[in-house]
Amino acid sequence: MDLSTFHSLMGGPLRSALTVLVSALLVTLVAIGVHRAGIGLLKKLAHGHPLTSNLARVAFRASQLSMIVFGLRMVLASAPDDTPALVAMSHITSVALIIALTWLAMQCIESLSITISQINPVDAADNLRARRRITQARVLTRSAHAIVVLLGVSFVLLTLPGARQIGASLLASAGVAGLVAGIAARPVLGNFIAGLQIAFSQPIRIDDVLIVNGEWGTVEEIKGTYVVVRVWDERRLIVPLQWFIENPFENWTHTSSDILGTVFLWLDFSIPIAPLRAELTRICEGAAQWDGRVCTVQATDSNERAVRVRFLISAKDSGTAFELRCIVREQMLAFITTNYPHSLPRLRSTHDPIEVRAMQAQNDSVALHKAETMA
Repeated sequence: MDLSTFHSLMGGPLRSALTVLVSALLVTLVAIGVHRAGIGLLKKLAHGHPLTSNLARVAFRASQLSMIVFGLRMVLASAPDDTPALVAMSHITSVALIIALTWLAMQCIESLSITISQINPVDAADNLRARRRITQARVLTRSAHAIVVLLGVSFVLLTLPGARQIGASLLASAGVAGLVAGIAARPVLGNFIAGLQIAFSQPIRIDDVLIVNGEWGTVEEIKGTYVVVRVWDERRLIVPLQWFIENPFENWTHTSSDILGTVFLWLDFSIPIAPLRAELTRICEGAAQWDGRVCTVQATDSNERAVRVRFLISAKDSGTAFELRCIVREQMLAFITTNYPHSLPRLRSTHDPIEVRAMQAQNDSVALHKAETMA
């Protein structure tokens, strides 16, 4: 028995409205019950599967709202024509259904991103593959959110008679032609396209170590239009996505986190290199930061005053390499100061022996003249 039958029995707009209200309440209760039963059954069938579990948890409210609004829309679709404010309520529920489905789509996309992050932990020793997948997931998630919101707003505007042209324009802008159209939208679209390029080509990833404009930092977050780089002193650099496509930068962990570190000391020419090599080997073997790959001493440069000695070491990542460089510098300076203090940089000066004798003879003559005068 549909609502038209109830209307014929009761008659009148007020009774039609009451019938619609009661039906809406019943449909809401049924939708909540069916939704909870469906979610419970889905969790049992999932057996702890990450994607299904996250989908049921993250999209719970959005899916529940979508079912309720869909049920209300069906009630209004079968309501009698003389129901008060039927057109307005039908339009409101149509808009609400579009918004609910848009929210549901965004939550489903978010649950997929959360699942990828869970099954690819970045705290593992070799996290290169995990960081690659998480970077792709986060960038593509934000791009997908933008597209879903654009489609949702477009469909809402299409339901408004006075704004259908705007909605159609937004839908058209979602295509390839819309991505390259408009000088005013170029920065936004440029960052959007750059985000897609970064997601697939991956010049940077989450937790990568970068040198950006002379600043050392790690990629903390990749947003829809910019990247947050955490500098070593807890500052944050906000860099547009497009900047990484158009400008060169250093990525110290693009293929591996292993890195070489250097310590330079300017020393006197008299310094013996062999004891320095033995001391560096002792320091590296006693340091937990050394990874056992490289430990060498080389005289790489010299000038008229001193020689530059390079201590080359290796570590598993840039942070550990910095600590090892500090240890090597401190202990090497202590070793040289204790055992070869004369080999620290010195400023030499020499005099011509003939000039020295002439100056001494002149001093003796002056002293003799003063002695004769006093006598």
